[in-house]
Amino acid sequence: MQIEWLNRFQQYLTQERNLSYQTVKSYSSDIKDFLSFLSSRKKELEEVGYPIVREYLSSLQKRSLQKSTLARRVSVLKSFFHYLYLKGYLSSFVLSGLRGPKLEKKIPSFLEEEEVEKLLNSVKGNNFFHYRDKAALELLYATGMRIAELADLNIDNIDFAGETVKVKGKGNKERIIPLGNYALKALATYRELHREKAKPGVRALFLNKSGQRLSDRFMRKKINRYLDLADIHKVSGPHSLRHSFATHLLNRGADIRSVQELLGHERLSTTQIYTHLSIKRLKEVYDKAHPRA
Repeated sequence: MQIEWLNRFQQYLTQERNLSYQTVKSYSSDIKDFLSFLSSRKKELEEVGYPIVREYLSSLQKRSLQKSTLARRVSVLKSFFHYLYLKGYLSSFVLSGLRGPKLEKKIPSFLEEEEVEKLLNSVKGNNFFHYRDKAALELLYATGMRIAELADLNIDNIDFAGETVKVKGKGNKERIIPLGNYALKALATYRELHREKAKPGVRALFLNKSGQRLSDRFMRKKINRYLDLADIHKVSGPHSLRHSFATHLLNRGADIRSVQELLGHERLSTTQIYTHLSIKRLKEVYDKAHPRA
């Protein structure tokens, strides 16, 4: 019966909440681990309360799991038990007051504008792969999209006339992001070569040497390589371009809600982490502008 409810929950996550395959897979793995723990204690789902959950979380801590992993496990369990309550399997939402470990908000690493220029200029050459990589880097910085979103793009997601790109983000939610001149120029050059390289029926924007869709894993490796070529080692990989995009927009006066929409964040609090990165810039402006600074 427990596995049957897990299967129903998976369907709910996929069909009603439109979560990605990887997210559903991760949720399922967490719940299976909890169900295995219940089985070892000879407990059923309807017997679950705070004592058994605390015992489970204590067992996780003994595995030396990170706080972020523990917090995710708590969140997944609450979602699962809330679903069971909504579907009538449980008479009450027994984990409503459960709280995960408090996480410290880490300030994301980002590149200065000059460093972004250095990175973008590190792509040198005039073959298909150089033009592809240049277009990918320009598009990442122009839009702040995630690597997985970049890899999922199709050629028809780019609207050259409207100068926008349609991005499918988390939960299959779509957003439209404007494109700047540099990105449009790089994409236009790459598009001509794309037509010759793409296999029949392949709609993917970024292609591998076989003319098929490029994986996000390969893209990460490529971008890390260009970071090395540009001698930039202070940031933690490709996601730093997304952080740089948000930080530079805020530094130049963009309002935070617009940045939230561009990034595809559900909550404003997620975007607000980037305001911390702008403090240095704000202090510089203050020192120059305030008569009593």
